[in-house]
Amino acid sequence: MRCSPYVSLVTLLLCGIVVTSAAAASVEDGFTPLFNGRDLAGWEGKPGFWSVEDGAITGQTTAKNPIGQASTYLIWRGGKPADFDLRVQFRLVTGNSGVQFRSRELPDFDMFGYQADMCTEGLWYGMLYETSERGKIALRGQQAVIDENGQKSVTSLGDSAELLTYVKQGDWNQYRIIARGNEITLLINGVVMSRTIDRQRGRAAAEGLIGFQLHPGPPMKVQFKNIRIKNL
Repeated sequence: MRCSPYVSLVTLLLCGIVVTSAAAASVEDGFTPLFNGRDLAGWEGKPGFWSVEDGAITGQTTAKNPIGQASTYLIWRGGKPADFDLRVQFRLVTGNSGVQFRSRELPDFDMFGYQADMCTEGLWYGMLYETSERGKIALRGQQAVIDENGQKSVTSLGDSAELLTYVKQGDWNQYRIIARGNEITLLINGVVMSRTIDRQRGRAAAEGLIGFQLHPGPPMKVQFKNIRIKNL
């Protein structure tokens, strides 16, 4: 049975996951907060780029304080989740950012792995990206299936431009990342943006770190709050 990408919190039909208005009050049951709203306890990143501002994790670069040629990440040190439902409120003021998951750490607070992407130009909201040679795995409005040999087939989940209208540019939005086995579904504000089934040998990640990105280039600012996870 194929799921519609146009799904709200009131009635969420996501291939067997159903949330109705009667259950809305308990939708957060079983979730663990990853951020205390006050400081960066439990998180680690390159000094001088991350802080807590107005109750939100804030990453910012400026013309006088750039990050250089590679992305830098704020990394959660609480574990390496495998199957989970991760929910993050975010506000991208300027630039390009994303939420890393099932990822591994590289030197100097860089990361390698899956990323739920975002950018103020609107191109990459809802895209599953991998910070490696695989790059763009599933664009907004796509379902991508990658076989054991790395061959990818793509089908449509919806119109990319129409899906973008569910994103509140420059305002607070919610990313929801559901990772279960080899299937990854990205939602923004309750709407399915992309889905990936990754079976590639030696590349599909089953667990790993969570992190937030600051992208190289022009000055940028991004904020995250109400970060919580439920193991599946």
